[in-house]
Amino acid sequence: MNQRASLFAFVLCACGAAFAQGAPDAALKDHIVDLEKQSWVAWKAHDAEFFSGFLSDDHVEVGPRGVLGKADIVAGVGSPACKVESYAVDRFTLTRVSEETALLTYRAEQKTMCGTYAVPSPAWASSLYVKRGGRWMNVLYQQTPAAS
Repeated sequence: MNQRASLFAFVLCACGAAFAQGAPDAALKDHIVDLEKQSWVAWKAHDAEFFSGFLSDDHVEVGPRGVLGKADIVAGVGSPACKVESYAVDRFTLTRVSEETALLTYRAEQKTMCGTYAVPSPAWASSLYVKRGGRWMNVLYQQTPAAS
């Protein structure tokens, strides 16, 4: 009986520890999703200032035009080159890579024109965040067109 009680106590502690770890990850997911949604609002509004603070200095974006850095993205967002008519983002999944790194994946739909080029939609997005100086910053973003 004593062995059963010890096993029960161990299982109870392990479950409690797992539950306690899930709560911070849920709060982190909410925070990262909120940041990502803010970036979509800023993208539609041509808010380059938001992206200046949102993106890390070593940010990389992989897309149809190749690999771009922070300066390219900030300049592109601030220009009238692209017009976002509408967008929707959902199906968010957060993968905790380490204490300081988290990967957000989700589905995005948008009606966006960059010159005469229609941005492919829907797409699956991956957005990598790193915590630096107490802030979560975006270091990598990539979209892959979704299969029909």
